Amino acid sequence: MTMPRFADEGDAITYIMRSVRRVYEGRTRGPDHETRDTTPTGLLLQATDLLSHPVDYGVVTGSKGKGSTTAITAKLLQHLGHTVGMITSPHLVSWRERIRVNGRAIPEADLVRITNLLAPEIDAIEATLEGERYFSPQGIFLAIALQWFSERGVSAAVLEVGRGGRFDDIAVVPNKLSLFTPVMLEHKAQLGPTLDRIAWHKAGIIKPWSYAYSVPQAQEVLEVLQAEADAQNAEFAWIAPMDMGQYVGPAENGVRLTLGRYGEMTLSLLGRYEIENATLAVQGAGNMHGRLTGIPHGSPEYVEAIRAGLADVVWPGRVQKIQDSPPTYIDGATTVVAARSFLNSLEGRLTEPLIAIVATPVDRDYEGVYRVMGAVSQAMILAENHISPNVQFPPPDVALAAARQHHRDVTFTPTLAEALALATEKAGSSGTIVIAAAQPVVGEAMQLLGFSFEQI
Repeated sequence: MTMPRFADEGDAITYIMRSVRRVYEGRTRGPDHETRDTTPTGLLLQATDLLSHPVDYGVVTGSKGKGSTTAITAKLLQHLGHTVGMITSPHLVSWRERIRVNGRAIPEADLVRITNLLAPEIDAIEATLEGERYFSPQGIFLAIALQWFSERGVSAAVLEVGRGGRFDDIAVVPNKLSLFTPVMLEHKAQLGPTLDRIAWHKAGIIKPWSYAYSVPQAQEVLEVLQAEADAQNAEFAWIAPMDMGQYVGPAENGVRLTLGRYGEMTLSLLGRYEIENATLAVQGAGNMHGRLTGIPHGSPEYVEAIRAGLADVVWPGRVQKIQDSPPTYIDGATTVVAARSFLNSLEGRLTEPLIAIVATPVDRDYEGVYRVMGAVSQAMILAENHISPNVQFPPPDVALAAARQHHRDVTFTPTLAEALALATEKAGSSGTIVIAAAQPVVGEAMQLLGFSFEQI
């Protein structure tokens, strides 16, 4: 009997990452249109016949809110009675969080088993790659997910692209629905220096004779999306500002909003910006549900399923309360806009002394984030990530000098555990802690506090 090559998640992830590491270990990748190639993924899916299963696919792209929109759309479809697959990135604690069915992360045993199953085909395709061509880890994750989705009887799958769209492995699926969250200037080295060029990358997820929906966008973005839809004979609609969900007020564990025929209801996410994502998700779930059997559109049961789904969404690490005493909130806010949005979402929930833990990477506007957080806090504690070597932070002396331009009480701690202990001491019995941090730091905080994301 042949022994399996991979024994645990670590073995599987090392294998999945080996091709790209062989080519780009220690190097910066160039523009996506030059360095990314979905051909190996296409060959793998063809060889394994993984696209033959009757699954309705929705693909989500944009510059912010992709993960939330994916999670909300999947939860709505689940409440409408479907078995729903989901792919998101990045993860907080385990790579397995990237692949879910009805909110459950793929178990380690299944990840390892399916990686062993697919490895011979992956090896054969990788052996044909020359020069700087590599087998994308995202493509391998996609194949693992599709195999698991098939085994679990998935009828609908909502997939988040990683960065762009046109050259993204996720986009090789035959999705009948494309969803566009706000498109902004981002990843300019990989996607291009202008907004219309970035929009062109995102628009690449639109398939022939399909449907696409977008939240309000800059005019140049809408023009690019419409042109791509026209070229693909796809139906494109953008949600007008007047049709977007409207904030009503805070709820105990989320926000209250109104949205068209669904009336006033609760969204179980604290971020006010999630209302925009939820509006898009409602449109997307309705489109996908229309191609599946189940609750009739427009029926009272359909309306109640949507309302129940919005009240049941869990999307960790995004304006999330992670501790009651002292109240502690966390968000992956690493830009000025995100930091302001984080604080705005917590209006009425913050008490003094407010202690801010900030961990902003060196490639973001860390001084701008220090300015925003320093303006509202009584003390600021700078922290770093000790999980992902790919996320770099400014040297402590540089970070302290920048932060002290905006606040007198600034401390640097070498570990997040020390930052949390110091923040708890400073907050006392009446204060609040806010953590604005890069995604690996968010994950580290969740681990320190004992959170599990096997089921969301």
